Amino acid sequence: MSNKMWGGRFETGPDAIMEEINASIGFDYRFAAQDIAGSKAHVSMLAKAGILTNADAEAISTGLDQVKAEIEAGTFTFSRELEDIHMNVESRLAALIGPAAGRLHTARSRNDQVALDFRLWVRDAIDEIDSQIKGLQKALATRAVEFAAAVMPGFTHLQSAQPVTFGHHLLAYVEMLARDRGRLTDARRRLNECPLGAAALAGTSFPIDRQATAASLGFDRPTANSLDSVADRDFVIETLSAAALCAVHLSRFAEEIVLWTTPQFGFVRLSDKFTTGSSIMPQKRNPDAAELVRGKTGRVIGALNALLMTMKGLPLAYSKDMQEDKEGTFDALHTLSLCVAAMTGMVGDMTPDTARMQAAAGAGYATATDLADWLVRTLKMPFREAHHVTGSLVKLASTKGVGLEDLPLAEMQAVEPRITADVLTVLGVVNSVESRTSYGGTSPQNVRQQAQAWLGRLG
Repeated sequence: MSNKMWGGRFETGPDAIMEEINASIGFDYRFAAQDIAGSKAHVSMLAKAGILTNADAEAISTGLDQVKAEIEAGTFTFSRELEDIHMNVESRLAALIGPAAGRLHTARSRNDQVALDFRLWVRDAIDEIDSQIKGLQKALATRAVEFAAAVMPGFTHLQSAQPVTFGHHLLAYVEMLARDRGRLTDARRRLNECPLGAAALAGTSFPIDRQATAASLGFDRPTANSLDSVADRDFVIETLSAAALCAVHLSRFAEEIVLWTTPQFGFVRLSDKFTTGSSIMPQKRNPDAAELVRGKTGRVIGALNALLMTMKGLPLAYSKDMQEDKEGTFDALHTLSLCVAAMTGMVGDMTPDTARMQAAAGAGYATATDLADWLVRTLKMPFREAHHVTGSLVKLASTKGVGLEDLPLAEMQAVEPRITADVLTVLGVVNSVESRTSYGGTSPQNVRQQAQAWLGRLG
C-alpha cells in the first residue's frame, strides 16, 4: 500500500530498500518536542486567521498535547512506514481526534516544517552548550586564582621559552572559550528567523500571519524569502563551524593534559575519576578522558565537513540530500557537550605539582630574555646587541653546566663589563614572572585581576 499521508499519486508502496534509505524516524524523533511546539503555534495562528474553526484548532491542540505526553512517557510507537517525526505525530493525532487532524497541515509543507524543527532544535542545543562552556570558563578562572603565582615553563615549539604562571596558562583557554561562545551567540542570532509559512518553496495563498507564529515561537522575525527558507542550512553549518573550533580548543587543552600527566613532565596529576589502568601493566594511570576529548574532536570536524559536502551542489530549493544534515549534527553537538563536561571535570580534578613546574620553568635558560631586557633597560643597549651579549652568556653558562643566575658576576663582566649585581634581580623565574606586568602579561597580580574579572562577568 502507498503511504496514506502522501500516496494519492502512487499505486503501490515503496520497495523495502527504498523504505530503508528514505526513512528518517530513526534519528529525527529527536525533533518531537520542537515539531509539536511548531504545530501548536501553527494551528493557533490558523484559527486566529479564520482558516480553521476554533473547535478544530482546540481539538488539534489538545490532541498534540496528548501525543507529546505519550512520547515523553515512552508509550508512543514510532513507525518506519510513516518515514519521519512529522508523519508519525500527524498519524497519531488522526487516531486520537479523527479527520480534524488532517487540517493541521493547511498552509504548510514538510519542507518548512523540518526547517522550523531543526532551527528550534539547534537553538536549544546552542543554549545548552553555551551554558556548559560558561561553566568550564568558571572552573578555569577559579583554578587560575588558586594558582596565579605558580610558576611553570611557557613553551614555543614545545621548547622552554619563558616562565609563565599556571594561572595565566589556564586563562588562555578562558579567552578561547569566550570566542567560542561569541561565535555560538552569533550563529544563534542569525538562525533566529522563522521559516514556517514558506510551505514547500513558494509560500501559500492562505492569509496566514507569519509574524504571529514567529513571535509565539520566540523568533525575532519570519524569514523573508520562501525559497531560502526551506533551502537554507547555513544555520546548521555555522553552528557546526563554531562547535568544531570549540572542539579544537578543547583538544589542544586535552593534549596538554596528556603531556603534563606523563612522568617526563609530571606537572599535573589526575585522580582515579578521570584516568584508567592497563590490563597488563599495573603501574599505568592513563589520561583516557583527555585522550578521548582529543579523539572525539575529529567527529565534530567531520560533521561540519560532511554537511558542507552535502550542500555544495544543491540547486534551490529542497532536495532529499538535505536529510543527511541531521545525524551528523546530532552526533557532533552531543559529542561537544560531552567533551565540555569532561574537560570541566578534569579542570576541577587535576592537582598541579607546583614545585616540579617551577623547577622546569628555569630549565633551558628561560630567563635569557629577562637578561636581554635588563641590558636594554639598564645599560641602554640596542636590543640586537643585548640579544648577542645574552646569547654569549647563555653559551658560557651552558659550557659550565649552570644556570644564568649561577654565573659568577666577574664572568658576566668579562663578556659585558657594565653588568652589575643588579642583574641578579631579573634572572630567577619568580622574578621573571613578577616583572611581566604589561596588560595581558603573566605577572601574578595581572592573573589575579584577570581571573577575578572573569568570575565577575561569568556570575
